[in-house]
Amino acid sequence: MSHPSSSSEARYSGIAIALHWVLALAILGAFAVGVYLDDLPFSPAKLKLINWHKWAGVTILFLSVARLAWRLTHRPPALPARIEQGMPGWQRAAHHGTHHLMYLLFFAVPLLGWAYSSAKGFPIVWFGVLPLPDLLPVNKELADQIKPLHALAAWGLIGLVALHVGAALKHQFIDRDGLLDRMRPGR
Repeated sequence: MSHPSSSSEARYSGIAIALHWVLALAILGAFAVGVYLDDLPFSPAKLKLINWHKWAGVTILFLSVARLAWRLTHRPPALPARIEQGMPGWQRAAHHGTHHLMYLLFFAVPLLGWAYSSAKGFPIVWFGVLPLPDLLPVNKELADQIKPLHALAAWGLIGLVALHVGAALKHQFIDRDGLLDRMRPGR
């Protein structure tokens, strides 16, 4: 049954929508660059991509801080009652669990990358201008332990993003309940 979104249903604020989509694009871009550069032979091009990946990671971390601060100070709109009542308990739990895990990984992935870079002995100079402090002292063995954790967390985040996108598309094209309109820009 189709339930078009009512104009009285609360949408996310413009700032929340902007942070959502900018963070989504940054995460997808950083992930794609990370996967691509992993198999490249050592070269100046690889070093350039590594720096871009680091800059994106730090930017994602800062955007995540802004997004969390916004979320904590601006209550998001509740799920419309007609949608929440139509969801089985496991879907409500998956909805909340996915969002909480994504927020955790918004911080864990870039912090693990930063820790890896520090332990490896490669400082981060954000956009080639702002030197950031090392999170850890140089320790190659520790760096070798952190690198797979960074990759695992990144793959976990991408898996949750895929689940999130799949759920949004289900609501849009199968349930036709207008839920996606609450986060759609420019509406």
